[in-house]
Amino acid sequence: MKKLIFISCAMMLAGCSAGHFKDMKMTKYDSNTDYGIVNTADGFGVQVDYSRYQFVPGPDEVSIGCKSQLTAIAFEHAKEAGKEIKPISDQQIHLSMGRNGLLGLTSCNAYAEAQWK
Repeated sequence: MKKLIFISCAMMLAGCSAGHFKDMKMTKYDSNTDYGIVNTADGFGVQVDYSRYQFVPGPDEVSIGCKSQLTAIAFEHAKEAGKEIKPISDQQIHLSMGRNGLLGLTSCNAYAEAQWK
C-alpha cells in the first residue's frame, strides 16, 4: 500500500512540470532561471526554464517573467557576439506552463528563435 501511495505521488509531481521544446544543455542564469542557446542558420534559438514559488497561483506573472527573461538573455547573447538581432514578438515565443501544487511552484518553459539583423 505504501508503494502505491509513493508511486501515485511521484506521478502527480512529474505530471505537473512544464516540458522542454528542444533538448539542449542548460546553464544557470539566476535563482529562478536556466537557459540554453543553440545556433541556427540565421541566428540562434533560446530556451528558458523559469519557475517561482507562489502561495497563490499567478500564472500570468510567471509567463510574463518567463518571456522577459527569454528576450533579455537573447539580447545579452547577441551583444556578447557583437551583433544585433531583430525584435522578438510574443507570437514568436512558444510557452509551456506547469504548476506543482504541493510545492507551490509555478514553472514555465519558453523557446524562441532570434534572427540576426
